[in-house]
Amino acid sequence: MSVGTPFYPRELELNRKLAWGEWSGYHAAATYADFHDIEYNAIREAAAVIDVTPLYKYEVRGPDAGRLLDRVVTRDVSKLQVDQVYYTPWCDEDGKVVDDGTLTRLSESTYRVTAADPSYRWFRMNATGLDVEVLDVSEPTAGLALQGKLSREVLEAATGRDWKNLRYFRRRVDEVAGVDVDVTRTGYTGDRGYELWVPAEGAIRVWDRLFEVGEDYGIYPAGIRALDVARVEAGLILVEVEYTSARHATASEQRYSPYEIGLGRMVDLDKQASFVGKRALQSEVAAGGPARRLVGVELDWSGIEAMHAKHGLPPAVYAMVHRDPVPAYKDGRQVGRVTSITWGPTIKKMVGLASIDRALEPTGTRISVEWTVEGERGKVGATVVPLPFLDLERKRT
Repeated sequence: MSVGTPFYPRELELNRKLAWGEWSGYHAAATYADFHDIEYNAIREAAAVIDVTPLYKYEVRGPDAGRLLDRVVTRDVSKLQVDQVYYTPWCDEDGKVVDDGTLTRLSESTYRVTAADPSYRWFRMNATGLDVEVLDVSEPTAGLALQGKLSREVLEAATGRDWKNLRYFRRRVDEVAGVDVDVTRTGYTGDRGYELWVPAEGAIRVWDRLFEVGEDYGIYPAGIRALDVARVEAGLILVEVEYTSARHATASEQRYSPYEIGLGRMVDLDKQASFVGKRALQSEVAAGGPARRLVGVELDWSGIEAMHAKHGLPPAVYAMVHRDPVPAYKDGRQVGRVTSITWGPTIKKMVGLASIDRALEPTGTRISVEWTVEGERGKVGATVVPLPFLDLERKRT
């Protein structure tokens, strides 16, 4: 049975359509408005708040905290500075991704990990022989993503301080409405944004203060549907959609290495520490890399129009993200699959994330994607394009 997050009392008041989903055992608003376009526009043109409390949150403490994390994640933790954040995957012994998330260094010997999938046991299993403590702080810590073009203005109004000097993927501790707030310059929207990590008992006070000062900036609560569209435009992957956690995969095709899902740049094979999956990843690189790669694809609008016209219908778009994979083809042969297909409201294109044969990875390669209208399957032409689809300079400034 799902339960509400610490922000639930306020979300319940605003979610008049009772459009709820489930996220890791919590009620998660799918949308607050009649449709999620209002919430998406708040992200891109104003400011939006998204409840990310359902993320799993762990604190790793002790003299060997850094050594444990270097055993587990693929990035070099010895280079992570205090108040800096890494985005990183972690793998199993075969070099297949277990999960991906953020790693923040809170002090010389304390780190926080956020993850979409439960990973507490995985970190504990790898802590053998180390002087380290792994704490699950998921329940006592609420999370609120403040995202959007005017998110900085809202945060400055809420704290009474300047935030222009907080760099991308950095951290700062402050106070909102008398509540200690741990702020990271991170997010999942591809826009300017911050994530606020708050003691659960102070969550409502923080929410109320943000909405009080945010009224002048068009603040709006955003649900999962709006977040989903924003993250696809930003070319960001989602576990159990673009890849399956190695812990849950039931077939070899569901298991992905970091190099297969666009995270190869986050694998440091030269770091001094040996990490889980390192040998397998070294072998994969030595063999020329994996046979499939993650790319962006842009679907031909003319092809979508033609398939609808065949049935006497006007063209329709996926206003929400279509997460179920569909086949991708080249010269009549299936060469992969396409996930997370959506209409990008800002880029004004139908796009998707594709896992395809590495020979088709170059930008400009033409493929086709399965498309269904009125129960009839067909193919729509598509072009391989660079990721992300939308790269806003303000997300880094």
